[in-house]
Amino acid sequence: MKVLNKDELQIAEGVLLKHFPRSYKVYGSLYTCNRNKTSTAEVVVDSWPEFKVILLRPDPKNKRSEDFMKRVSFFSTDEEVLRKLLSEEVDWSTYFLIGGFDISHVPTLKEVSSEKRVNNRSFTLVHLMYLPDISHLCAPDVDSQLESRISSLSLSHIDMVNKTWKFGGDEKGYRHFKNIISNFPTCCILDTYGVPVAWILVYEYCALGMLYTLPEHREKGYAKVLISTMAKKLHADGYQVYCFIEEDNMVSYKLFQNMGFVEDTSYRAAWFEFNF
Repeated sequence: MKVLNKDELQIAEGVLLKHFPRSYKVYGSLYTCNRNKTSTAEVVVDSWPEFKVILLRPDPKNKRSEDFMKRVSFFSTDEEVLRKLLSEEVDWSTYFLIGGFDISHVPTLKEVSSEKRVNNRSFTLVHLMYLPDISHLCAPDVDSQLESRISSLSLSHIDMVNKTWKFGGDEKGYRHFKNIISNFPTCCILDTYGVPVAWILVYEYCALGMLYTLPEHREKGYAKVLISTMAKKLHADGYQVYCFIEEDNMVSYKLFQNMGFVEDTSYRAAWFEFNF
């Protein structure tokens, strides 16, 4: 096992490029680390410079890691090596969440969890949708009046966003959104009073997400405008343009599909909780 340093993280990012779309989430996290965005992750691999498993875990030397939900993520091309790294390099003594892994790894996760005598459950199953090329984006027409209302979120909007997110509403959610709004691109549509009525953000692993429109402002095409605006911005800034959509959210699935996003149907991502 090896903990990667700054220079090695740059190299690992390039390696993960070759494994899209399965490596998107870990790649996005490394993209964040390599561009001086805030990160509380420590990155370990089974060997270097060639590796079969790359795993991100909370950095024990970073005090800020205690401010967020304990998250682990990985990308693997070898199940036995993955089993060894999960068993030896993850702290199984407290609650944690492993997210964005392919469901083919579920048996291994359950086996290690059983060996550690830790309970587990599926948190959510998702589709990974991505934009192969910016030219594939089906952007809506935006008139000058609406265009003038497109803006970015500020820290004064944290409470509004936090209370409307299905996984938020608490102090950890507040810290989560404070981190995202402070460090990553956001996009919103304002009303005539300058108050956001619809928005979209970017997770720490660079995926589009948290798309929301206040109920009284729906069916006006705001979601398409937000997705299009953010996709163009992310592409211009060098990000990969992708998102995770929950399995039962067919409205969002169809929305992104109609805008040019595609899915690799051989890949299904999952989030699992442990030691809850």
